[in-house]
Amino acid sequence: MFAVIFRAKTGHQDAQYSEMVAVMRELAFGKYGCLDFIAVTEGDQEIAISYWETEEDIQRWHQDSQHAVAQQLGREKWYQSYTVQVVEVKRQYSFQNI
Repeated sequence: MFAVIFRAKTGHQDAQYSEMVAVMRELAFGKYGCLDFIAVTEGDQEIAISYWETEEDIQRWHQDSQHAVAQQLGREKWYQSYTVQVVEVKRQYSFQNI
């Protein structure tokens, strides 16, 4: 399993941003096999972590034409800066208090 960690310093996130986030999330899950997606914002910092079965799924997602439009708009107006890391999950464990 792989994770994509997106860290950003936000800019002006308008209604178009919110709409695009919903479209991108639906596309990632529906077309490219995203397993999970979590995003949080605190002040002007945003972090989003998505989980994927393969690096190939991540590459296909990254190269999608709708995603390319979202990336361009992100650079032009929604983010001041961002960093993307693709990492392989080597080990995973969890706890559930049922």
